[in-house]
Amino acid sequence: MYTELGLYIDGAWLNGTGRKGEDVVNPATEKPLGRLPHATKADLDQALEAAQKGFEVWRLTTAYDRAKVLRKAAELVRERHEQIARVMSQEQGKVYAEARIEVLTTADIIEWFAEEGRRSYGRIVPGRVKGVRQLVMHEPVGVVAAFTPWNFPTLTPARKIAAALAAGCSIILKASEETPGACVEMVRCFADAGLPAGVLNLVFGVPAEVSEHLLGADIVRKVSFTGSVPVGKHLTALAAKTMKRATMELGGHSPVVVFGDADPEKVADTIAAFKFRNAGQVCISPTRFYVQEQSYKKFVDRFTDYVKAIKLGDGLEKGTTMGPLANARRLDAMESFVTDAKNRGGKIATGGKRAANQGYFFEPTVITDVPDDSKIMTEEPFGPLAPIVPFKTFDEVVARANSLPFGLAAYAFTSSGATATAIGDALQSGMVGVNSVAISTPETPFGGIKESGYGSEGGIEGLEAYMNTKFISQG
Repeated sequence: MYTELGLYIDGAWLNGTGRKGEDVVNPATEKPLGRLPHATKADLDQALEAAQKGFEVWRLTTAYDRAKVLRKAAELVRERHEQIARVMSQEQGKVYAEARIEVLTTADIIEWFAEEGRRSYGRIVPGRVKGVRQLVMHEPVGVVAAFTPWNFPTLTPARKIAAALAAGCSIILKASEETPGACVEMVRCFADAGLPAGVLNLVFGVPAEVSEHLLGADIVRKVSFTGSVPVGKHLTALAAKTMKRATMELGGHSPVVVFGDADPEKVADTIAAFKFRNAGQVCISPTRFYVQEQSYKKFVDRFTDYVKAIKLGDGLEKGTTMGPLANARRLDAMESFVTDAKNRGGKIATGGKRAANQGYFFEPTVITDVPDDSKIMTEEPFGPLAPIVPFKTFDEVVARANSLPFGLAAYAFTSSGATATAIGDALQSGMVGVNSVAISTPETPFGGIKESGYGSEGGIEGLEAYMNTKFISQG
């Protein structure tokens, strides 16, 4: 069973009556799952008005009482996780086991911010004159407009919703039109947890029209966006017109550095499993593999064997270990990367083509012998493609890993403590995993540098992003 789709504005669910819309398609079958209504301009105006009213109520609600609502929402997400995960697999394509983990992690995020919102402390700064109190306080920034993509339909929205609500803000979320169902189900959990009307609003529509309408409104004081670099730059420019605060989590092209002193086969197993999670459609997915010469052959052989054993199929079918890509656009993009690699001397160790006549399936692919200026090494593939190339020295690989304008995530593997420290310092990235791929948890900051964006989600930084700092000097 799929879910009943709708908009959620001012505490009410609105269906497609009198509204344009689009079909939501199962990427494994290419068959429609349901009809998604698009918000009209009147709907967006209603959402803005509701969010403003909701903010006036929610900002005056104590952090203690806000936390109770968020904890209840997290509890409901956990209770309903199996159904939400099935909806996610249907509309996004990821295997059920991955969808289940995402939904349970979503609950963890909501719960963590519920507690952290109670610890948003200010401070007293000693005055220079007797009798003067100097207070530093944190206040919610106001109405938030948030925009999320299709690859993590509940986790990414939860980061924005939970942080905004914990800070005392209200929020209008435009989630992905391609994967709306799981997000709709998550928003139901907040509604059923007793969140006041207007504090959380969910809309869908033509992305450019929705974003321009919301960001053109003076009452919106912050924008949070997860998506591509070009769209992020455009939204940043729109936000700048009225000096809205902004958090931008944009694209990446994550290097993986495997030094010769690491166990190449153990590393290959670890990083291959991480690489093909969600068919490689992950912003922090490892996407450029640099392996020191003495370990190169062993790494490539083991990595390729792992990839050959991946079983493609519908995410809800037993035994499937990788589902389809999310949409037909990704298929065309994968073919473009592979064609360019071949034309530039790259060798396909395994995969390299579409895998079925029905559904958006593309074989998990390993490519070797590609030059650093090839398309696959310079543009984020966002799919199941793994280019693997050798390197000789530390300085050489650092220069190659840092050569792109992206800086979201990076990974390195070594058995040397000195090398681990040095490579962690040297890689230009907002997040670096050294002998680890665990760089995304509710309690730690998640964000990039350079063209991968700015600001953090998660951790105390993720809460601070939704708050203004106020200084009061009282004599």
